[in-house]
Amino acid sequence: MNTIDLPLTLFVDESCPLCARETRLLRRHAQPERLRLINISAAGFAADPDGPQLSQLQSLLHARTASGQWHTGIDASLYSWRAADLGFWVAPLGFKPLRPLWHALYALFVWLKPHLAWLPHPQGKARCTNHCMGGEEPLAQRSRLTHE
Repeated sequence: MNTIDLPLTLFVDESCPLCARETRLLRRHAQPERLRLINISAAGFAADPDGPQLSQLQSLLHARTASGQWHTGIDASLYSWRAADLGFWVAPLGFKPLRPLWHALYALFVWLKPHLAWLPHPQGKARCTNHCMGGEEPLAQRSRLTHE
């Protein structure tokens, strides 16, 4: 795998418990001039009209290099960990003979992601307050509906 133009901008869905944990780790280790993390589930997030639509960003991890090149899925993950100087943890993702396996496992994760909302979220009660994965209603709307 080649090097990329930094900074890398990673578009993450922090309403997903597993994604939020990974984002927290990357945020702790990454320098802002190397890796920028954009929460696509944050209130007020608007997708760039020249880039992927929100539904695409929600269904698959996306990263954009400083030169405007887009990477998705396993490549977006690999490059983001490298940008955070944690590439040794994900080095097997770059091994060419294993790439078909990683792509298959990532496809499985994408399929399972909407069903993982039950997992503990690192932000506890702050989870899923705007855009929610899997089509569930935001926490604020659910609590209002149950208290009316």
